[in-house]
Amino acid sequence: MRNLTEGKPAKQILFFTIPLVIGNLFQQLYNFSDTLIVGQTLGVKALAAVGATGSIMFLIIGFVQGFTAGLSIITAQRYGARDIAGVRKSMASTIIVSTFMTIIVTIISLLLIHPLLKLMQTPDDIFNDSLIFIAIILGGIFATMGYNVTANALRAIGDARSPLNYLIIGMFANVILELWFILGLHWGVAGAAIATVLAQLISALLSFWHIYRFTPMLQIQRTDLKWDIKDMRIHLRAGLPMGFQSAIIAIGALVLQGALNTLGTNAVAATTAAQRIDQVATLPLMSFGITMATFAAQNYGAGQYQRIIVGVKHALYMSMGFGLVMGILEIAFGRYAVMLFVGADQHDVLKLSQQYFWANGAFYYILSILFIIRYVLQGLNDSKTPTYAGIAELLMRTVAAIVLVGPFGFFGASLANVLAWTGSVIVMIPSYIKMVKKLKKASTSVINEQL
Repeated sequence: MRNLTEGKPAKQILFFTIPLVIGNLFQQLYNFSDTLIVGQTLGVKALAAVGATGSIMFLIIGFVQGFTAGLSIITAQRYGARDIAGVRKSMASTIIVSTFMTIIVTIISLLLIHPLLKLMQTPDDIFNDSLIFIAIILGGIFATMGYNVTANALRAIGDARSPLNYLIIGMFANVILELWFILGLHWGVAGAAIATVLAQLISALLSFWHIYRFTPMLQIQRTDLKWDIKDMRIHLRAGLPMGFQSAIIAIGALVLQGALNTLGTNAVAATTAAQRIDQVATLPLMSFGITMATFAAQNYGAGQYQRIIVGVKHALYMSMGFGLVMGILEIAFGRYAVMLFVGADQHDVLKLSQQYFWANGAFYYILSILFIIRYVLQGLNDSKTPTYAGIAELLMRTVAAIVLVGPFGFFGASLANVLAWTGSVIVMIPSYIKMVKKLKKASTSVINEQL
C-alpha cells in the first residue's frame, strides 16, 4: 500500500499512476478483445453491432464506475486521516448502497435498452445483434459493480497493484472464453458478451478474496453492516454526483451516436475501431486523473493542503507530456491499428478512422487538464462543479450532432470530443482557482497553529 501523504509528490503520483495505467489498459482490453475478435471472426456488421451499443455501455457502466469511485473518496479521506475504524465503516456502507444500486441500475437499464437503440436509429441490419449483446452485458452489471467496488476500495488505501493483478487474470479469461464461445460454440455476439461478463465476475471474486485474505482494514463483519442512514447519506452524496456526471456525459454520446448511425454502417464501424485506439491512447491521462482523486482525498484527510497544490502542478506537467506523445503516435500509426479490427481491404473504414484521429489526437493536452482538475475537485468533495462540467460536455456533443454532422459529416462528428473537453475545462477552471485559494488559506492556518 502506498501512502500518498508522504514523500515527494511527483514521485508518489507517478509510481501510483503506473499500475493504474496498466490496469486501465487491461480494462480496455475487455472491449478491445471484443472488438478485435468480433471484427475478425464475425465481420464488419457484427463489429458495427457491438459498436452501436458503445454509448449505452458508456451510459450505464460509466455511471457504475463513477458511483463506486465517488464512494471510495470517503474511504480515502478516512484513510488519510488514519481513521481505521472509519475506513471499515466506509467499506460497509459502500457494500450496502452499491448492492441496492446494482438492483436499481440492472432493472432500469434492461427496460430502456430497446427504446434507446430505436431512438438512436440503429441500422436495421445490426439491430438484433446490438440488442442481444447489450442486454447480456447489462444483465451482468453486478459483476462490474463488484469489481469496481473492491478495486476502488483497495486504491483508496494506496493499493493499486492488487486490482491490476486480478484484472489481468480476468482479461486473459475473457480472451479464452470469447474464442471458445464464438469459434467453438458459435454463439456469435452473444458469446462475446457472455465471455465479458464471466471474466469481469472472475476479477470481482478474486478482488473480494484478496480483501478478506490480505487487507484487514477493509474486512468487515456482520456487526459492521449496520443500517447507518447518516453514513450511507455521506457516501451517496459522494457517489451519486460522480455517477450522474458520467451518465450526463454519456447522454451526449448517445445523441452523437444517433447522428453517426445516420451516416451508415461504415461510419459506425470506423468510430468503433477508432474509439478503441483512442481509449488506449488516453489511458495515461485518465490514470493520472484517477491518481489525483486519491492523492487529493488522502492529503485532504491528513490536512496536507499545500501538498495538494504542488501535486496538481506536477501531475499536469506529466499528463500533458504523455498527451502530446500519445497524440502524435495515434495520428501517425492509428490507421495501422484499425486494420487489426477490420482488415486492410476496408478502405472507407480506414479513411474515416484517420479523420477521427486527426480531430482528437491533436488536442489531448486539453483532455489532460480536464482529467486532472475534475478528479482533484472530486477528491476535495466538490461534486457540483464536475457535474456542471458534465452538462457542458453534453451540450457540446449535442451541438456537434445537430450542427456539425450535417455539413461536415463524419469529421464534424469526430470534433465532438474536442468541443466537449473544451467546454468542460472552461466550466471547471474558475472553481479550481477558488479551491486553490481555499487550500492556501487553510495551509496558512495549519502552519500558524503549529507555531
